[in-house]
Amino acid sequence: MIRKLILGVLVLGLTAGVAPADEMTLDELLGNYYEAIGGLDAFKAIDSMKANGNMSMGGGMEAPFQILFARPMRLRLEFTVQGMTGIQAFDGEKGWMLMPFMGQTDPEEMPAEMLRDMKDQADFEGPLISYEEKGHAVELVGSEEVEGTDTYHVKVTLDTGQVQNYYLDAENFVPIRVTGKREMMGNE
Repeated sequence: MIRKLILGVLVLGLTAGVAPADEMTLDELLGNYYEAIGGLDAFKAIDSMKANGNMSMGGGMEAPFQILFARPMRLRLEFTVQGMTGIQAFDGEKGWMLMPFMGQTDPEEMPAEMLRDMKDQADFEGPLISYEEKGHAVELVGSEEVEGTDTYHVKVTLDTGQVQNYYLDAENFVPIRVTGKREMMGNE
């Protein structure tokens, strides 16, 4: 009995000073993220950015895209579906689109619902930078494994009420997955 008690005290003493990795605070995590992207000042000095990738369109179909960002709050998205290129653009106030695969052969003004989403997307800093100034709520949910990689799960509630989930790599502190739901034309 005494032997078990002494062993228990030793184990407790050895582990008392060790904090689990998932006890990182939101401020510490975001500080690591800002450092990983080159520092806030350097990132905020960027005037434009370009990204290329593929969108999953459901049903196993993918659409290559190119997105161009410019300050303040400007965005142009081009994506190809079935050999036709669609374009969506936002100038900070107004948006237009051209969707030839939907029979639209002339540019049209963007509906209000899409315009709201474009405003969110045009913020190329993303919601984790200056989130309080932008009116977003950010919370650290905890640690989670994503496809074999340890991550920190951060829940972002945008000022519009939409929720996005960011999964930051636990070693490099950059997002490796972002999830969320959008409503488009009455469908989620």
